[in-house]
Parts: sequence; C-alpha cells; structure tokens
Amino acid sequence: MVSKIVIAMAFDFGTTNIGIAVGQSITYTAQPITTIKNNYKIPILDKLIPLINIWSPNILIVGLPINMDCTEQSITIKARNFANLLNSKFNISVELHDERLTTKEAYLLLKNKCFKINKMKNNIVNQLSAVLILESWFRKKFFQNY
Repeated sequence: MVSKIVIAMAFDFGTTNIGIAVGQSITYTAQPITTIKNNYKIPILDKLIPLINIWSPNILIVGLPINMDCTEQSITIKARNFANLLNSKFNISVELHDERLTTKEAYLLLKNKCFKINKMKNNIVNQLSAVLILESWFRKKFFQNY
C-alpha cells in the first residue's frame, strides 16, 4: 500500500518575523522558503497566499512557543491564534508543534558554519527554525514508534 505524500509548510511564528519552510514525507526533510515581516501593514495571511498556491501543502505546522517547564508565554496565545487564522483562511489542516529551543539551535548551527549573525541573517535564523520545527514534526509523526 502506498501512503499519501505529505507536503507540509511550517511557520516559526514571531511578532516581528515569521520564518517559513516546506518539506515532504518522501525524505522527511524540509527546506527554508522565506521570512515574512509581521508588520501589520499588509495582512499576514494575504502575504501567504502566493506561497500556499505555489507549494500546495496539505498540512500546515505552526511552532508552539512554550517554556521549558511547559508553561505558556504571551506569544503562545498569538501563535495559537495564528494557527486558527491559517485554518479558517486556507481550509488546510493545521497542527501546533513544540518549538522549544529551535531558535537557539538555529543560531548554533549557523555559528558553527561561521556565520556572523546580524540583522540580515536573522531572516535565515527564522527560516532555519521553521526547518527544525518541520523536521521535528516529521520525526514525531512518522517515527514515534521507533
């Protein structure tokens, strides 16, 4: 039996920037796509329409920012609201996924590659965080019994 291929788009939600990555269940890998500014001049969902149309994901994954002790932060509610907006706008299944330490890991990965993190590179950090969120979701979704 052949399983349906999952095309997933992940979001590293932030109040300033949202990193976006896309991946698929053939290799269970993700690639960075872009970082969009969350500046409220153009509604954020309108900025996502071209990406949704190009990649045609069948699931959207939103990183859920929670503290190490599993308590929620003020941004946790905003991320949940963002996930609900995505679902209502695009009528695509949305899942929240624990994103603890993904930004820190993204910084470390880039630092190990000798990148100096500045304002321009922050966009790369947001995208890499989205990649880490999505690849972690793939592992949990498809390999949790291993």
